[in-house]
Amino acid sequence: MLERRGTTTFTGTSDMGLILSIIVGIFAGFLASKIMNHSGSGLLLDLVLGFFGGIVGRFVLGLIGIYSYGLVGSVIISTLGAMLLIWIVQQIRSSRGAY
Repeated sequence: MLERRGTTTFTGTSDMGLILSIIVGIFAGFLASKIMNHSGSGLLLDLVLGFFGGIVGRFVLGLIGIYSYGLVGSVIISTLGAMLLIWIVQQIRSSRGAY
C-alpha cells in the first residue's frame, strides 16, 4: 500500500503530528526541568519527561475533568505532567537518602 507524505499512517497520526508531538515533548520537558531544577536535564531526558509528562498530565487532569486542546494546551498539560514526574523522582531520591 502506498501512502503520501502527511497523510494518516497505520498508527493513526500524521507525519506532522508526530514531529509536532516530539517538539512539544522536548519543549515541555525542558520547561518543566527549568521550573523544577533551574537547569535543563539534557535533550533526551527533556524529551522523555515531556512525553511521559503529557501522558501523566492528561490522565491526572482528566480525572478531575480538565482537558486541553491545541498546541498551547498540549504544552501546558505536558509541562504540568513533567513537573509532577520530576517532583515524584525528587521525593523518591530524598527518601532513599534518609536511610
